[in-house]
Amino acid sequence: MDSSLNAARRAADLRRVAEETVDVLVVGLGATGAGAALDAASRGLTVAAIDAHDLAFGTSRWSSKMIHGGLRYLAKGQLDVAHESAVERGILLTRTAPHLVKASPYLLPLTPDVPASQAALVMTGYRLGDALRAAARTPRRALPGPARLRTGRALELAPVLRREGLRGGLLSWDGRLVDDARLVVAVARTAAWCGARVLTRCRALRLSYGQAEVRDELTGSTLTIRARVIVNATGVWAGGLAPSVRLRPSRGTHLVLRPGALPGLRGGLHVPLPGSSNRFALVLPQADGRVYVGLTDEPVDGPIPDVPEAPESDVAALLEVLNSVLEAPLTRADVAGAFAGLRPLLEAEGQTADLSRRHAVLDEDGVVTVVGGKLTTYRRMAQDAVDRAVALRFLNAGPSVTASLPLVGARGPMAPDGVPARLVARYGAEAADVWRLAEKHPEHDGLLAELMWAVRHEGALDEDDLLDRRTRVGLVPEDRAAALPLAHAALHA
Repeated sequence: MDSSLNAARRAADLRRVAEETVDVLVVGLGATGAGAALDAASRGLTVAAIDAHDLAFGTSRWSSKMIHGGLRYLAKGQLDVAHESAVERGILLTRTAPHLVKASPYLLPLTPDVPASQAALVMTGYRLGDALRAAARTPRRALPGPARLRTGRALELAPVLRREGLRGGLLSWDGRLVDDARLVVAVARTAAWCGARVLTRCRALRLSYGQAEVRDELTGSTLTIRARVIVNATGVWAGGLAPSVRLRPSRGTHLVLRPGALPGLRGGLHVPLPGSSNRFALVLPQADGRVYVGLTDEPVDGPIPDVPEAPESDVAALLEVLNSVLEAPLTRADVAGAFAGLRPLLEAEGQTADLSRRHAVLDEDGVVTVVGGKLTTYRRMAQDAVDRAVALRFLNAGPSVTASLPLVGARGPMAPDGVPARLVARYGAEAADVWRLAEKHPEHDGLLAELMWAVRHEGALDEDDLLDRRTRVGLVPEDRAAALPLAHAALHA
């Protein structure tokens, strides 16, 4: 099957899905929902997957872009979660998405605020994390080990650090996504390649045993999708379709620093949070020169917004933590934008920062709901949800194959001759096709080509899809405004 998603395919699939009964209907097209669609379709099941908005509209695009190995969970005694994270990280790094997930270095600066005892504890944790890597059978070439660096070497990696009292740094490695939304797009397109009908702008109004009432948000018309089993993968909104599910959302805010705000930074930073021995702020340089700084962990009460806002209190708190290690402190003017995402944590006692990242798969009245977890383990969450769906309805399907199924972009040469590295990092084996489009429009530095590719092959239907999810231009308001004419042109090319 063709992996391309576009308006024409959406219209055709929408007509067909109203006439058939599918094995599995997936509601929600974040990482877990797209993963469930892929898992089910790759087992030979017939699948429809819908979302009220767009691919990666919710939490999946607001992450730190980290593919964690589970070190934090090991420190909390959650050995199963830690091992699962390390295994899933290795799968993404080496098999399913090596074009999108790479090993990335992180430096913890040994400032006067980090006593020797804490440094020793952190390094022990890093070594345990490396043992997790080995237990998960991730090769050393894919993920280097930790090291202690002298002051000069630490400043080579991060010349922005305050020199007074600096005793070097602790270097660790973890997985890193070039873009979390691009991972979701790749998963959804691979599901489409396996035969899934992937339908954005289709809102599930009600779920009942064997069917869902759905509204086409583009036309306002309603239809019924019949399915042998339904998978509810709507994340923080899961309770709206499965009232028995109790979640305690947590807000994670990131800053977007302007290019040049932290000159010379060659890797990420772990900045210890005051009063904590094992929690850190993350400083994450991006390929476009921007730098992300995150992240907060604040409980959220009340209705769940479609797009959470980052409050100024979070911005100020993150700047304060970052400035604790910088030679030249940053100001609010250095912050070009901010974004916030909501983690779908299972309700429990205690602070949200301490709640388990274990996922849960629940079923009620023919609806399987998958909640909790985190981006790194999306594939395993999807597999567990489909396993439950198959067992619940005695569907004729074999075991999951997604641990060895390369995503779109991971099949073929990863570095075609003459193609810019930036495109290879975002599109993998499809980069040459995007570059051919770019060569026809050299005056736009490749952006128009990426936008056109998104319309033709990645399911983008409007300017928001293009600027806020297929590319991340929209994270900085003035950049978004400048790119709007190109997005309009791409939609009508």
